[in-house]
Amino acid sequence: MDFKGFEARKAGFPMQVNEINSEGLKREFAVTISATDIDQKVETRLKEVGTTVRIPGFRPGKVPMKMLRSRYGQAVMGEVLERAVNDGTNQALSERGLRPAVQPKIEVTKFEEGEDLEFKIEIELLPDVEPVDFATIEIERIKLSVPDDEVQQALENLASQQKATKPLAKPRAAKKDDVLVIDFRGSVDGEELPGMAAEDHNLELGSNRFVEGFEDQLIGAKAGDEKTVTVTFPKTYMNDKLAGREAVFQVTVKEVLETEPQPIDGTFAEKLGEESLDALKERVREQIAGEYEGLTRARMKRELLDKLAEAHSFQVPASMVENEFEVIWQQVQQDREKGDIDPEDKDKSEDELKAEYRTIAERRVRLGLLLSEVGRAHKIEVTQDELNRALLQEAQRHPGHEREVFEFFQKNPQAMDNLRAPVFEDKVIDYIVELAKVSERNMTAEELRQEMLAESEASAADDKASKAPAKKKAAAKKPAAKKAAAKKAAPKAADAKADAAEKAPAKKKAPAKKPTKGD
Repeated sequence: MDFKGFEARKAGFPMQVNEINSEGLKREFAVTISATDIDQKVETRLKEVGTTVRIPGFRPGKVPMKMLRSRYGQAVMGEVLERAVNDGTNQALSERGLRPAVQPKIEVTKFEEGEDLEFKIEIELLPDVEPVDFATIEIERIKLSVPDDEVQQALENLASQQKATKPLAKPRAAKKDDVLVIDFRGSVDGEELPGMAAEDHNLELGSNRFVEGFEDQLIGAKAGDEKTVTVTFPKTYMNDKLAGREAVFQVTVKEVLETEPQPIDGTFAEKLGEESLDALKERVREQIAGEYEGLTRARMKRELLDKLAEAHSFQVPASMVENEFEVIWQQVQQDREKGDIDPEDKDKSEDELKAEYRTIAERRVRLGLLLSEVGRAHKIEVTQDELNRALLQEAQRHPGHEREVFEFFQKNPQAMDNLRAPVFEDKVIDYIVELAKVSERNMTAEELRQEMLAESEASAADDKASKAPAKKKAAAKKPAAKKAAAKKAAPKAADAKADAAEKAPAKKKAPAKKPTKGD
C-alpha cells in the first residue's frame, strides 16, 4: 500500500493551538485536534486506498469500508496521526512567524481511538540579531615582508626534492637519504586491504612519506633483500579500517640508489619552468608571501571576531550551545585519552574545564548566528565555483588520495555542507572587513612571531593573576590580554574527513586541534 501521495498533500487539519509557555527563547504550545476531524481524515484515506487495492471478490473501489478498516485501519491511523502532528507543529510556527533553532520536541499527551488528539510542542527560537554598525569596528592588517634568507631556505628545500639518483658504484647497505626501489604488499590481521600494495615504488629513506617506522626498518637493507616491516597506523589516520591498527608489509628491495645534491642554478630554475634563477626566486617569494597572507588574515579575522564578540550580547539558544559544547567536549576527551592535554588545562578539575569550554561553545554559537544573519541580510552565498575550489584544496591536502576524497564528498551531502560553511564564513568576514576601519602595519615574520609570543605570555600572566588571592589581585589588575595569536577564534566549521581514502603507507596530515581558550 503506497501512502506517498497522501503524505505529499496538505492534510488541512482544523486544530486549536494555545501558547502555554513563553520564557526567553523557549516556547511551548498545546495543540488539540478533534476526534471527528481525525476520523474524517482516516475515512477519506481509506476510500483512496480502496480504489487501488485488490481484494478477491471485490472490484477496486467497491471494497466495504468495514473491511478496509479491518485490514488497513491501523496503518492509515498511524499515517494520519503523523501528518496531524506535523501540521500542528508547522501551523504553530508559521502563523506566529517563529524560526526554530533546533528540531521541535513533540510529546503526545493524550490519544485514544475515538477521542481528541492532544500534544505539546516545545521549541527554542533563533534570537533576533541586530548587527552593530561595522564602520565603528577598528582592526589592523599586518603586511609581512619576505626576507631573503627565507627565500634561500625555500629554494634549498625545493632542491632537496629534486635530487637526482644514480646506481651505487659499489653494493652496500641502504642508509638515510638513499632511494629504494621496492615492491610491497601489506595486510591487517592477514587481510590485504585496497591500496596496501605497489610495485617499483621509489622511496627516499628519511623523507617521512610513509607511516612512521616504515622507512626506519629499511635502513641497512641491500638490493635483493626480503624484509618484513611492521607498523602501527596513527589513531587519527584518515582510513578508519587502518586507524590505530597494526599492519605487516612484505617488502622486496629491488635496487638501492644514492642521491646527488641538486645545484641551485639556472638549470634548476629551467627544470621548474622558469627562465632564470632570479625568476624562480621571485616566484618562490610570491608563494611565501601568499602563505604569510593566510597567517596575517587569520590574525585579522581573530581580532575582528574578538571585536564582534565584545559588541554583541544577544541571548543564544541553550540547546545550540549544548550541542556545540558536546562536540567540543568529545574532542577534548579524545585528545586527553591520547595524552594531548593543553598545558593550561593540566591542573584544572573537570567542572572547571567544562565551564570554560561551555563559554567557548556559547561564543561560537553567538558568532555563528551573527555571521549567518549578516550573510542572510546581504544575500551572501557560496557559488558552485567557490565550492569546487574548496573541494580541490581539500583533496590536495591528501596527496595520492585525491580521487577518494572527491568520491567521499560526492556521496556525503553533509560533508559538502561542512565544506561550504567555512567558505561562507570567509565571504561574510570579507564583507565586514570592507566596511570596518582597517589600519595597516608593516612587520617582518620574526617580529610577528615575537609579538605572538609576547601576547601568549601576557595571556598566561593574566590567567595566573586571576587566580591570585584577593589582596594581590588589585596590584595585578590590568586589561585582559588577548590569547596567543595561534589560538582559534572563529565559530566551528566541522572538518570533513575523507575516510574513504585507502592507500596504506602514506602518512596523514596532523589532525585539527581541539578548541582553545581563545576560541
